Amino acid sequence: MHLTVHQRAALGLALGAGCVLATQGLALPAAHADTPAGARQGSQVRAAEDTVARSLAASLGSAQWRAQVRDAALGSAPAGLAPLTARPGAPAALTGAVTAAERRIAAAKGLGADAGPLLRLRLGDGSMRAALTPDTVPLVAVAADDDRAGTVTAYDSAGRAHALSAARAPREAVYVVDLDVDRATAAGLAQVDKALDKAGLRPAAAPAAASAATGGYWTTTIDSVHLNDDEEPWALGNAEIYSIVTGFGPDGKVRVDTVDMPYLDDDGTTYYPHQILVSWSNYKYDLADVVMMEADSDTNYAALAKALADALLTITDQGAYIPLVDAVLGALPSSWYTNDDDYVDSWYTLATTSSGQLNGARGNGRMTVEPYWVAGL
Repeated sequence: MHLTVHQRAALGLALGAGCVLATQGLALPAAHADTPAGARQGSQVRAAEDTVARSLAASLGSAQWRAQVRDAALGSAPAGLAPLTARPGAPAALTGAVTAAERRIAAAKGLGADAGPLLRLRLGDGSMRAALTPDTVPLVAVAADDDRAGTVTAYDSAGRAHALSAARAPREAVYVVDLDVDRATAAGLAQVDKALDKAGLRPAAAPAAASAATGGYWTTTIDSVHLNDDEEPWALGNAEIYSIVTGFGPDGKVRVDTVDMPYLDDDGTTYYPHQILVSWSNYKYDLADVVMMEADSDTNYAALAKALADALLTITDQGAYIPLVDAVLGALPSSWYTNDDDYVDSWYTLATTSSGQLNGARGNGRMTVEPYWVAGL
């Protein structure tokens, strides 16, 4: 599927219901242990997820363990696989696979060892709950990472791979292994901020000093935000929106701030976060730029920080504001315009006085903003 926003806008956690398998009874050759499907796609994260999905599927032959997994999948939120496989009775092979995959994913994404459990288990769709009986041995799929893929690969307990329709959710129960992108993005943006601090692109924030001097400081807040609606695969993995805010700091050097937007869950939905987007005391001019991105499973935050630093450290203050959106976009690898870290939209020259609805330059999103005074304590 090719989205109208050009890339998936991190929005599509709701899955279609009441549909059928695209390939009833169609089994694919079992994936070789040394060459998981994800490896063939060139994704270390995908390969790690694939290995865990196959190991989890194989473990479901045990009725006692299967009952524990079923209880976790029927919970109100996705279950962390590391805590789940640390329980008594968890198969040792699965526990080892999850532990190794967590390390591999953290390294591939440029995260620290303390990023926390990253892999999760969820039921593919709420409509599958009735089909998940105690005797059911579900297939296990990896969350889709390609919006245009026609099929999703799922594994059974015998190690066989099955091709399921990516567009239509199956009637039978399917577990999905995916990445906790909320957790990964929060940890990743913290790593980016540290790297930008070190590069001199994010010096100590000025609001505290401004508040002490003037009794507060001006910000621009997001009253509402809406991203265009798109139809997405039922097994699409979770994604996360964040924004890169750029301008010139009081010292005349380019400044970069990252803003996490974990509430942006669904496309076609308007959210009302009243979130601070820009703290103007951090900037020399009354103008700043915003680039909105989607974090996918393959995002390497160390690479993101280096790309931004390499591009922006060469720009100097010429005595008047220079838009920086093009410099940010030029720093991104070309693959990030496909289905890795997706470019969602951008807003040029956001001003301290900006108010009302602002449409993104690409027409993929819109925000309603207003100036907001943050009073000192």
